[in-house]
Amino acid sequence: MYTEENGKIWLATGSERVYLNPAMANRHGLIAGATGTGKTVTLKVVAESFSEMGVPVFIADIKGDVSGMCLPGCENKHIRRSIDTMGIENFNYTSFPVRFFDVYGKLGHPVRTTISEMGPELLARLLGLNDVQSGVLRIVFRIADDNGMLLLDLKDLRAMLQFVADNANDYKIRYGNVSAQSIGAIQRALLTLEDEGGNLFFGEPALDIADWFDWADDGRGVMNILECAELFQHPMLYSTFLLWMLTELYELLPEAGDLDKPKIAFFFDEAHLLFKDAPKALLEKVEQVVRLIRSKGVSVWFITQNPMDIPESVLAQIGNRVQHALRAYTPNEQKAIRAAARSFRVNDAFDTETVLQELATGEALVSVLDEKGIPSIVERANILPPKSSMNAVEPAVIGTVLATSPLLQKYAAALDRESAYEILTAKAEEAAKEAEELARQKEEEKQRIAAEKQRAAEEKAKAAEEKRIAAELKAKEREKAQKAAAARKKTFVMEKAASSAMNTIGREVGKQLIRGLFGTLKK
Repeated sequence: MYTEENGKIWLATGSERVYLNPAMANRHGLIAGATGTGKTVTLKVVAESFSEMGVPVFIADIKGDVSGMCLPGCENKHIRRSIDTMGIENFNYTSFPVRFFDVYGKLGHPVRTTISEMGPELLARLLGLNDVQSGVLRIVFRIADDNGMLLLDLKDLRAMLQFVADNANDYKIRYGNVSAQSIGAIQRALLTLEDEGGNLFFGEPALDIADWFDWADDGRGVMNILECAELFQHPMLYSTFLLWMLTELYELLPEAGDLDKPKIAFFFDEAHLLFKDAPKALLEKVEQVVRLIRSKGVSVWFITQNPMDIPESVLAQIGNRVQHALRAYTPNEQKAIRAAARSFRVNDAFDTETVLQELATGEALVSVLDEKGIPSIVERANILPPKSSMNAVEPAVIGTVLATSPLLQKYAAALDRESAYEILTAKAEEAAKEAEELARQKEEEKQRIAAEKQRAAEEKAKAAEEKRIAAELKAKEREKAQKAAAARKKTFVMEKAASSAMNTIGREVGKQLIRGLFGTLKK
């Protein structure tokens, strides 16, 4: 534990006491060992010691037993034996200032982040995208940035993907090809993410990492515990979220140089998940963050079963190591033990490889950095007991802690401000209205043209009818005229005939009259 005499963390006791130098804690740490060998106890002892010296702490709690840090520990024979055999004086069980966080918002303050803050690289890993799909996702992010559209939650990303797909030809020359197949693959991956609770942890208010930097009234650093029992059921989501948090820490903090103690200690349980199936580019990013974040005053502790689960490039950045027992049932496990043994400075008092398989629960091989940054000779030692409870607490206890948290109101209610979805939806509605108006105008123009055609047809028909009637009238007049002419001709003929007859009759009568007269005369 932390002691005032030398300003160091009393971590364990073997042939002599083993102290962790706080000034070297930002060279990071490794707590490794098989299941049930005491890794959680070591984690709690280191975390409690940091808190006591005024260093805020972040811990990912996978099994739930870290939650007991909000309650004082209880006496038992194992702890009493450790206290007596190690000569610990003035040991007091105590609780620690704790704040609970939970990605699903059930056993802690909701942990949210935005799509934009997560970024395309981590999101691509979270969605399991290949290189081509990851490239398309980066293009979507870039187009959103260039157009001032925030990507806050999944519906924003969905809307943006659809928008880019619909306008792919317009963006092809400037940003590159965006295929419908890649967009479809990303959309399908988002469905899987939604099934895992993506709608809960993408949004606002986003987690403000600065809230981790807080202290109790007595000066102890606050323990920020992330409940991960449910989150851990989705390993890729778990590791990606913790990597995002670590990256946020790096971006938040300014350069600090060498400090007497860290600004914050970050404990990453089941750390092997961070590197499992990670692409080379992401591994390089993790290595860079781990290497550079120590200059920001951050102490990162990786907790895992086997040191070989962590890439050598990252292991090279770790200066403080607590190695609990390892099991060697297979050739690969035997190889891992040899590798772990060679990572320590040799102690002539024992064979490191052999001891690694003999360590009892609570025992470990410990090597820490001295004032000059040189790893100490490995010591076989017993880890000190924690002061807080080793048991997981009931949800009601967590509820009580949450009710008194100053962060309760800040994170309780989700927000949904205007972002890409609202902007694109408004544009789509406006475009729909414009299309509707254009369609209405076209329909009106169509109807107008049809009406004009109808009128023209009617006028044409009317004119044709008038022409027909006129023709009929003309024909009738012609027929009438013809009849009249025929009648006149007939009359003329008859009159002429009658005139001729009358003339003939007249001549005959005249003749008869003359003869009569002359006859009379002749008589």
